[in-house]
Amino acid sequence: MAAPAKRARARSPVTVASPVLRAAPAPLPLSNPGRGHVTCSSPLAAGPGGGEPDGDLVAGFLRWCAGVGLELSPKVAVSRQGTVAGYGMVARESVQPGELLFAVPRSVLLSPHTCSISGLLERERDTLQSLSGWVPLLLALLHELQAPASPWSPYFALWPELGRLEHPMFWPEEERLRLLKGTGVPEAVEKDLVNIRSEYYSIVLPFMEAHSDFFSPTVRSLDLYRQLVALVMAYSFQEPLEEEDDEKEPNSPLMVPAADILNHIANHNANLEYSADYLRMVATQPIPKGHEIFNTYGQMANWQLIHMYGFAEPYPDNTDDTADIQMVAVRDAALQGAKDEAERQLLCERWDFLCTLEMVGEEGAFVIGREEVLTEEELATTLKVLCMPAKEFQGYKVQAGRGEQEREEDSLKITNIPKLQVAWRRLLRDSVLLTLQTYATDLKTDQDLLSNKEVYAKLSWREQQALQVRYGQKMILHQLLELTNEQLP
Repeated sequence: MAAPAKRARARSPVTVASPVLRAAPAPLPLSNPGRGHVTCSSPLAAGPGGGEPDGDLVAGFLRWCAGVGLELSPKVAVSRQGTVAGYGMVARESVQPGELLFAVPRSVLLSPHTCSISGLLERERDTLQSLSGWVPLLLALLHELQAPASPWSPYFALWPELGRLEHPMFWPEEERLRLLKGTGVPEAVEKDLVNIRSEYYSIVLPFMEAHSDFFSPTVRSLDLYRQLVALVMAYSFQEPLEEEDDEKEPNSPLMVPAADILNHIANHNANLEYSADYLRMVATQPIPKGHEIFNTYGQMANWQLIHMYGFAEPYPDNTDDTADIQMVAVRDAALQGAKDEAERQLLCERWDFLCTLEMVGEEGAFVIGREEVLTEEELATTLKVLCMPAKEFQGYKVQAGRGEQEREEDSLKITNIPKLQVAWRRLLRDSVLLTLQTYATDLKTDQDLLSNKEVYAKLSWREQQALQVRYGQKMILHQLLELTNEQLP
């Protein structure tokens, strides 16, 4: 069986990754509507309010599926009823693990290789290289959206309205910072916006102007390009590399009709699998009649979900949630405990040494999950080097950290943290305290909002989602704080 496919979303494709950020498997809910809660239809297809009713759109999409050989099981239905967010897929009858839900022929995938300007994109491939690697697909979408006879028009009709996407990149900057300060999302969005603008003006707009017969003036817009980047973030898929190709660059994203209708939860019940001729969505758990079918967008923390998809899973549903401790926060926590300038200089020397080992970086983060430290090697090495006696550090430096036997008592499994050396626990605790100071609110404030159903219901959609992101992170950090406080002198 082919390897299961997920949406490849470790990070935004236009954001430069930090040195040691966890790479979650492929990139995108919940008691409230998420990515699909906006009105259906692309403004470049049937505009909001001016298109067909929902039932006609779905019927048109299903006729299109039948015409192109996209096979849906009679046991599933595309619907807005019974779904957590906009369009989704619901079981008409009970489904057993291993049953095929639908199969998408590769010829139906929308990619730079299947679009109607594939020859042009291939000829100009060298001029379309970019940081994101997404420019060819985005140009394919820009062309197909304004093409009156695009073969994908019935598929586009089920897309959300582009002007109402809920990604934080579309929030006012003040709102983004006020609601998401400390979560890592505002910084990620700012990088996205800078890179999107640069990519558009340096590559995309010049290409469209040079080939104006393929791109009408209606699609030559930075705003539209930004919206399509967000849509590709949320709806595209990335074919996994074969195991022997792990060192290669990731495959380019592509659009998979029908598969992108499915919503996400961590405890999903379906997976997309790749084969030579088809992409198949297969049930992984029993799905009772009337229940929604959920795909996985990958092991996504809530900050990643809101950044790339515009929603978060309500606490405590997201078992893949994480909290970050910025690497420089550990350095700063060590420096604030230094007794004199000589000790500060020694700590700076140790930090520089860790940088040469590529264990830390100015923009990196240690990633803490609910049950494990996902960057265990990096954090353990950092605590060890910053806390070890001066004489021991000199010997360690000579060995460059190689050939050491890992000791069980130094393991950073969550359950083992109370057993760590006192100096390690104290430094880790101080780093958590510094991290908690970066949020605009404390845990109790967020807890009070969540526990009062009447007050929570009056919050806006953005306020609710941001609250879930903040609260999940703070719960992980406070758990770590309690574990590091145990038995400290």
